[in-house]
Formats: sequence, structure tokens, C-alpha cells
Amino acid sequence: MMKNRLITTNTILYCKEWEETVEFYRDKLKLPIIFATDWFVEFSLNAMSRLSIADEKRSSIKSCGGKGITLTLEIDDIEASWEQAQKNGLKPTRLKEHQWDARVFYIFDPEEHRIEIWQSSNQQDGG
Repeated sequence: MMKNRLITTNTILYCKEWEETVEFYRDKLKLPIIFATDWFVEFSLNAMSRLSIADEKRSSIKSCGGKGITLTLEIDDIEASWEQAQKNGLKPTRLKEHQWDARVFYIFDPEEHRIEIWQSSNQQDGG
């Protein structure tokens, strides 16, 4: 199956609160939209990764209500990201050291999907 080169990845979240969830990723996290219809919005995470928000009312797959989903986003400045999340009213958890040598905090979108924001401790030390 994976004999061809992987070009992009996309995670699709099916949502009951579609408009609020789109606004969260667009306005609070400031993710750029690369494709949109009246029920599906695709955001760019980086050159090879995408995140899409689909309205469950218009799809054959329904919302999981945030259960069993964690989006993990590695960033390069955990302190600045935490401060921005706080400023944007996202109610980030406190920063903590994680067992895999990283600093992390969590926020939740309107569908209660957990978003883990993390930075490698090695990266913070210049490594």
C-alpha cells in the first residue's frame, strides 16, 4: 500500500458545533484555510499536514464528541504559544514536563477534542 511516496496527511474532525469549531481553528489558532465549502473547511498545519473540519449534518460520519481524539502539535516556542493561548481565552492547562523529555500544555476545541501543544526539551536547550 505505501510503495508510493506520501505527499500530505489530513485529519478530518466531524463536528456537531461546526461553525464554532471552524471559528476556533481559524480565529483562535490562526490556521490558514486552503479549501472551504459550506460544510467542510481544510486548514494548513504545515507544508505536508492538514486538518479539516466537517459538518456532521452533511456527512455520513458523525461526531465522536471529542472522545478518543488528541491532536498533537509540536511547536518551536512553548512559552510564547502558552501566552498566546491564554491571551486568546483558550484556557490552556499549566505547562508541565512530560516523561518523553518535552514541555506540554493542553487546550480543547468546541467539540472537546484535546489539543496537545508541545516542545522538545532538547529543542529548548538549543539541541
